[in-house]
Amino acid sequence: MKKLLHPVVLMISIATIVSGAVQLVNPAFVLGFIEGDINPASKHFFAIVGMFMVLFGGLMIHAIYSAKPQPSAILWSAFQKLGAFAAVSLGIIKGIFSILAIGVAGFDLFSGLLFLYYLRSMPK
Repeated sequence: MKKLLHPVVLMISIATIVSGAVQLVNPAFVLGFIEGDINPASKHFFAIVGMFMVLFGGLMIHAIYSAKPQPSAILWSAFQKLGAFAAVSLGIIKGIFSILAIGVAGFDLFSGLLFLYYLRSMPK
């Protein structure tokens, strides 16, 4: 498991950057997928979220390839993923997003927990 941990964390970080970039450039695409309202305000705010996804994905890649351990960067990247899980889940509960968004929420929950595991497995 530990042998695969680094490549999986890297793949999640790259996927976060790519999906965030798509959301930044074309927020209506993502909103359409999760059946959210598409209007100027929702597109604007989804683009902002996409920007932060790009930033946190980049932060995580920077942290895992840094010459010195970066536990705080990994911790905050995990918090970002767990916060995204909570926000998307709440959006589903409130009827803002369709149940299709549960895949997005589940991926963020898995990612956040995996990042915490990665942090815990780092040498002290």
